[in-house]
Amino acid sequence: MPGTPPTRFVYLGPEGTFAEQALRTVSAADRGSRTPARSVGEALESVRAGEADAALVPLENSIGGAVGVTLDELAEGEPLVITREVILPVEFVLGARPGTTLGSIRTVAAHPQASTQCRGWLRDWLPEAVVVDVLSNGAAASGAATGEYDAAICAPVGAARHRLETLADKIADHADAVTRFALVSRPGPPPPPTGDDVTSLAVYIAHDRVGALLSVLMELAVRGVNLTRIESRPTGEALGRYVFFLDCTGHVADVRLGEALQGLRRVCADVRFLGSYPRHRWLEGGPVDRPVPAPAGLSDVDYADAAAWLARLRAGDPT
Repeated sequence: MPGTPPTRFVYLGPEGTFAEQALRTVSAADRGSRTPARSVGEALESVRAGEADAALVPLENSIGGAVGVTLDELAEGEPLVITREVILPVEFVLGARPGTTLGSIRTVAAHPQASTQCRGWLRDWLPEAVVVDVLSNGAAASGAATGEYDAAICAPVGAARHRLETLADKIADHADAVTRFALVSRPGPPPPPTGDDVTSLAVYIAHDRVGALLSVLMELAVRGVNLTRIESRPTGEALGRYVFFLDCTGHVADVRLGEALQGLRRVCADVRFLGSYPRHRWLEGGPVDRPVPAPAGLSDVDYADAAAWLARLRAGDPT
């Protein structure tokens, strides 16, 4: 974490969401203050305004894909950077007030990512129910508890906190689904490289240039930088205008990634650096992925050797 360790944290609330559960895995957050926000935008704005040191917000889900509102918020406004990622297995339950039966349910509150992941279960068990989009899983549980909705798709912790009866558990269509969260702070020196890092970027291509996106990808490929995610979002300027969100292996301090960033700066209309941070490592028997090694000739050592060779040539030494 750059600079002074954060003590004031905000997360996508209300209480009882997966975001709160993910934030509690960050040791500094367990010792500091944790404040729920009503939306991703509100959480990030509190960091921009200096009211919080860091915000924990959802970035993507292995089933539902990217969380568009988070990407949009990171691409706009005063710059923010990701300093850490947290990947959390997610498990959904159907919660309702005690005494509610499946047959009596007409409305189900759910975050859009949650209802997407439980689409098959809803089709099989509640085909006539109307799914109402809400801002978070915690808000869904709260709405069911107050009677605004008949039931809620939420996290087990949310159902327990709001004293909901669990009518069905493990209702997600894919049992191994995970959600990736980002811990976001104001700009500062990135965490030091660990050898297994991720760099995130928002890239605006030159729309009047043929092959603009290909040139972006080539700047990475020719340097052996592995692209692990690419996502497009409309800029809002006009139809067909997009910003591309990239996740790459490596750290801004790495030679080859640094050169790739310089190349992107030359060929793109704009590049917003969204952070270099340690890649999440699975614990407690979970899968441990290894970093993708650089191809032969494209490691930092190879770059340093080539630079030293060029310096010798310029100095008159051809060896």
